[in-house]
Amino acid sequence: MRNLYFLIFFFTSLALSAQIGGQDTYQFLNMPVNPLHGALGGKNVTMHNYDPSGALINPSLVNEEMQNVVAVNYMNLAAGINFGSAAYAYKMKADRGTLHAGITYLGFGDFEGFDELGNRTNDFSGSEAALSVGYAYRIPDTKFNAGLNVRMITSRLEQYSSFGLATDFSVAYIDPETKWVISAVLRNFGAQLKAYDEVNESLPTELLLGVSKELENVPIRWHLTFENLQQWNVAFRNPNRDETDIEGNVTEDNPNFINNIFRHTVFGAELFPDGGFSVRVGYSFRRSEELGLVDQNTFAGLSGGFMIKFNNFRFNYTFMRLHQSVTSNLIGLNLHL
Repeated sequence: MRNLYFLIFFFTSLALSAQIGGQDTYQFLNMPVNPLHGALGGKNVTMHNYDPSGALINPSLVNEEMQNVVAVNYMNLAAGINFGSAAYAYKMKADRGTLHAGITYLGFGDFEGFDELGNRTNDFSGSEAALSVGYAYRIPDTKFNAGLNVRMITSRLEQYSSFGLATDFSVAYIDPETKWVISAVLRNFGAQLKAYDEVNESLPTELLLGVSKELENVPIRWHLTFENLQQWNVAFRNPNRDETDIEGNVTEDNPNFINNIFRHTVFGAELFPDGGFSVRVGYSFRRSEELGLVDQNTFAGLSGGFMIKFNNFRFNYTFMRLHQSVTSNLIGLNLHL
């Protein structure tokens, strides 16, 4: 049963909030699809580079560098739970846009089965997967790209199964001269077509806005992402932060306006972004607020990694600090065919 306990904790740590956590199904769709995405805070939508798996998050960022590149990514989690993704992009002729396809998979591992009286029953397993097909188109005579993903989702746990359909809509402004990238993405807009039991659940629909800029005289590209813009109030009271004076009066924790703004904000930076070796770092303020411990620095919300290039081959690695007890490692391989 330790897999089940960890599974509940992990998805809570990825999307925990009094307003937005635990209300939607298929939460694995919010997991970082590649090491670069994870290193920049897990919510980045301005990665205009060579990795076609980034199109699984933002289809409008597909570009010629992704042409004939295969991306394979893997993330190990505790208790035998594993996550992976793969993607490929192909540019159509006559400047008709770029097609891309990819898959994400989450394996829960094996569970020991027990009935309501504690008697041992059959063991079982569970998994979730999403197959995505997308299209990106550069609007003629402009610096704007538009993108669309269509995603088929399956989920299975013991005797229960589910099926859903989701779409991503995105637009991006890309200026190759000034190195500005500005993008907006509506992710996971869709519905659960077949419920696990009788009640259909909503999908984790999210609106994101991102801005990035490569500095002119310094090999650094910074990224700023604003997540969950479909709902303003994502902050919540933490009882552990309540203060009690000597007379027993309690001052409740009450996140202010600025705190709520920061919980929508994810920051990331790349050093030598276009080189054969690059370093990345990211920080999620909401993850830090929700998963950090009171009066103790756990570095929750921090992530970082690097990339090494060998000819047509790139190796990517990232660590993500989710909690004091959980650090996930992501590895990715990109091969130009």
